[in-house]
Order: sequence, then C-alpha cells, then structure tokens
Amino acid sequence: MAAPTGTPDQPWDLVVVGAGPAGATAAIAARHARPEARVLLLDRSDFPRDKACGDGIAPHVLDVLDRFGLGDVVDDWAPVPDLELARGDLLTRGTMRRPARVVPRAVFDARLVDAACDAGAQLRRHRVRHVEPHQDGVVLDDTIHAKVVIGADGASSVVRRQLGRPPARRRALAIRGYAPTRRDHDGLQVIRFGQRRQPSYAWAFDRGDGLSNIGYGELVQPGADLTRAVMLDRLDELLPGVAQDAADWRGHHLPLSEARWHQPDGPVLLVGDAAGLINPMTGEGIYYAVATGALAGAVAAVSAPGAAGERHRILVRRLLARHLLSTTIGSRLAERPGVLDGGLRAATADQRVFDDLVEMGLGRGVLTPRVLAGLARSVRPFARRGPTLHVPAG
Repeated sequence: MAAPTGTPDQPWDLVVVGAGPAGATAAIAARHARPEARVLLLDRSDFPRDKACGDGIAPHVLDVLDRFGLGDVVDDWAPVPDLELARGDLLTRGTMRRPARVVPRAVFDARLVDAACDAGAQLRRHRVRHVEPHQDGVVLDDTIHAKVVIGADGASSVVRRQLGRPPARRRALAIRGYAPTRRDHDGLQVIRFGQRRQPSYAWAFDRGDGLSNIGYGELVQPGADLTRAVMLDRLDELLPGVAQDAADWRGHHLPLSEARWHQPDGPVLLVGDAAGLINPMTGEGIYYAVATGALAGAVAAVSAPGAAGERHRILVRRLLARHLLSTTIGSRLAERPGVLDGGLRAATADQRVFDDLVEMGLGRGVLTPRVLAGLARSVRPFARRGPTLHVPAG
C-alpha cells in the first residue's frame, strides 16, 4: 500500500521533521490535543538508531512525558541518584533531590517513536531538503503539504537553515563512547571540569547495566583543532583509564542557548536542538527537546497556520525566558577566574546550593539569591581581576 501523502486539497495537519525526543513528543502532544489531527513524522533514519549524547534523562523530562501517560517510559532503567563534580583538587558530591536515569538514545528515542505511532502519528523515512512556507501552510520537497511544520531535525537542522535563521554563535563539540563501569562510579554521574574555557569537561555516567556513557566536550573556539585524538587525550587527562575497552564512539556539535530565544512568525516551528536550545552550562538538551516539542505539538494542533509561530514563541519564552537568561549569565560567569571553583565550594557547603545548580543544569532552574550569595562567599577570597561580564539584552 502506498504511503499516504498530504495534498494541496487535503494537507497534513502537522508534519514533524525529525523523530528524536523533540519530534516524537511533538507528534504525541498534537494527537493528545486533537485526536483526529493528521500527523506525519519524518526522519532520515530507521529506528532504533544510535545518537551521540550523554544519555542523561532528568526527572524533568519524565514530568513532561507524564502528561501523555509516558512518565514510566524508562522505569526499567536503574535510577542514578548521585552526582559528583570536580575540578582539580576540588570535589563535591551530592544526592540529587530526584534521581536521573542514563538511557541509551537507541532505546529512549525508539520508545518515544513507538509511542507517537501508537498515538496515531504516521512514521515515514524521508530526508527533507527543501522547506517552502506560505501563510496558509508549508510544502516540503515540492510533494508533502502541511498546515504546520515542526523542525525537530537536530543541531544541523535543514528546517532552520531554510528559514534563514543564523546558526548559534556559541557551539560546543563533544565525543561519546560506552565503556565498562568502574566500581567507584557505580550509581554515579561523574563530571570532571578541565582548565579550558567553560564548558570543558569529561564525564562518566553509570547506565546501571554494567556500562557507562563516557565522553568529553568543550566550547569550540576560533582556530581550535578539536580532533578525535585530541578530545580522547583530554578525556584521559581528566578521567584516567575510564575509556579503556570503550566502543561506539560518536562525535556531535552542540548549538548552545543564549539569553534571547527567537521563533519566527508563521507555520514553521522550531524545537529542541533545531531551535538552538542546549544548556550552555552543561550541554544538556533532552529536557528542552521534550518540553518545547510538547508545546509545539499542542500549538500546531489547535492554531491557524499563520498564528502558530507567534503562539509557540510566547509559550516557550513563558516557560524558559528566565532560565535562559540565568544559564547565559551562569555560563559567562564560569569563564571568569575562580567562579567555577567557587561554585563547587558553595555546593559543598550547602546542599540547597547544590540542588539549585542541578535545577539550572538539568531543568529550568534560575540563578537564585542563595546561589549568588554562595558564589560571592566562595569566590571573594580567591578573586582576581577579570574581564568585564557582558550579558546580551533580553
């Protein structure tokens, strides 16, 4: 039987480009908001498929999915309750208020795609190359007609480029592999910060099945030659021996979020990595993906095409504006001498500061007075003159 295709006379209500967490959640949310909506989910790959990522599933992700009856989607993966952060001789370790899980994207993404199909979305393998928006809809590759399109096609988004949106000004590069979990890393997410411009860190996240997701990432700077060999060397400097017997190495770029987020008017919506939403402090992006995907799917299902972009922009800013400003400030502060070390000291001294920083790094937390006071106390004795901090107007 031929795959169904929207036509000018009967376009798809929604076409989602990219079936990762952002796109699959968008499809689920659209069908939840309007069960009769005709939703097409496109991806260039078959599922399951691997994806370079730290694989951390924060509880905030599951909070969003729980709205659609999917809060238990990774309950069969072991909770990881503890987080250890270190830089040089400074180390802080704490139990998170709610544990995270470390679930390979080959598993997590496929489960969300299955849930989208179970909800009534139709999945098709297709690589989108051309996007032509109109006031009353969108045409993809001259053949697929939709009232609204959601671009969920990742950091190198074709949809974003077709809209003429500029690439993120700040990007990080990371490499990830899987290795046997060291005994001292059982039940832990371990992060070791480097001495380079932040973000710059190695990680080892216990999956709970005998393997750990390990890797290294840092901010891309002009002229930097971040080859695989260089990044593996830096991983070994910070976590010696952790990559022994590792396999399945993959690299990926991360377009880091900024204080001001923009969504164009019209019938094309951007979500997750395609929208340039990656936490500039931690590189985390799955929460942003499912949260903005959920908003976009609901908007697409109930809005007129010409009004969808504006409505999505309002809702995402309402959800994330204060958080994005806080993470932008936090990431810029972390580049200043002594601030990162001060943050580790403050988190060691006060569990509440630790909790607030975790919320900023994994969810939509903000710079609280408690965090700022802890930084001031911890940094002041070690302060040195540094460059003036400039935060873009938001």
